Amino acid sequence: MRADFVKVLGVVAVAGVMFMSGCGDKPGEKAGAAVDKAAEKTSDAVNKAAEATKEGAARAVDETGKVIEKAGSAIEKTGKDMQE
Repeated sequence: MRADFVKVLGVVAVAGVMFMSGCGDKPGEKAGAAVDKAAEKTSDAVNKAAEATKEGAARAVDETGKVIEKAGSAIEKTGKDMQE
């Protein structure tokens, strides 16, 4: 969802640059610089979103492992209690 927002933002930025490229002395250079800047910002936003997703997934895996270990200990204790 976040990546979709970033893509839309990038497209809007490029469209805005293309619209504004008709103004000024060197519209081609200005438009190119603006497109480069928009692409860089979009890339940065996508990379940040990917990193946040990666960190969240790692935390989820760690927490799941802890829960599984607790469940395993509880099952083991139940088995010992049943044998006694």
